[in-house]
Amino acid sequence: MTAYDDLTALFINTSLKRSSEPSHTQALMDVAIAIMAKQGVRTSTIRAADLDIPPGVQPDMTEHGWDTDGWPAVQAQVMAADILVIGTPIWLGDKSSICTRVIERLYSWSGKLNDRDQSAYYGRVGGCIVTGNEDGIKHCAMNILYSLQHLGYVIPPQADAGWIGEAGPGPSYGDDGKVGLDNDFTQRNTTFMAWNLMHLARLLKDAGGVPAHGNQRTAWDRGERFDHPNPEYR
Repeated sequence: MTAYDDLTALFINTSLKRSSEPSHTQALMDVAIAIMAKQGVRTSTIRAADLDIPPGVQPDMTEHGWDTDGWPAVQAQVMAADILVIGTPIWLGDKSSICTRVIERLYSWSGKLNDRDQSAYYGRVGGCIVTGNEDGIKHCAMNILYSLQHLGYVIPPQADAGWIGEAGPGPSYGDDGKVGLDNDFTQRNTTFMAWNLMHLARLLKDAGGVPAHGNQRTAWDRGERFDHPNPEYR
């Protein structure tokens, strides 16, 4: 059987609640965490609301007028992880404001390169967990997964999972210790997501990442065009 015990996964929960309060999003993320942990994947979780993360698209916002910035420590964990899963609640049909900020700060590293002259995020896989009691799972997932692949993450098939209750005020995932836990669609998708993230992370790690040809930034800047068909652009 394939081994996954040399992989690491980071889960960033962008709930509006700090870790002193229960999080419905965390309850569903914990399902994926348990599956990965059983395979020996080293998992860790960050509750973004616990941290002082200022807005901006620079790696360290203390260099741009802010007194403190909790993001550089998070970024170090991001770069140490083979798998990144972002969890968010749904508010007004969209991801949380904290989720938007996390993605903005991930973007702050978009100009950095790995030792193969590719985006620093190449060779990693991403997924997302979405919870709420209003419509918007697929909308949030499209936004988050597009953002991650744009930065350089590889997105496996079925890399999103979520749960929504009845539209309008009502119970959220995990309420009363049972809401949504018996929803086959949610539990199936969460399981498939966890395994597909592990499978693709395994493939990428064994392959040494994404092949380094046709995607090297400084080579393009030097004039290499990787078979680009327009001779006037060479």
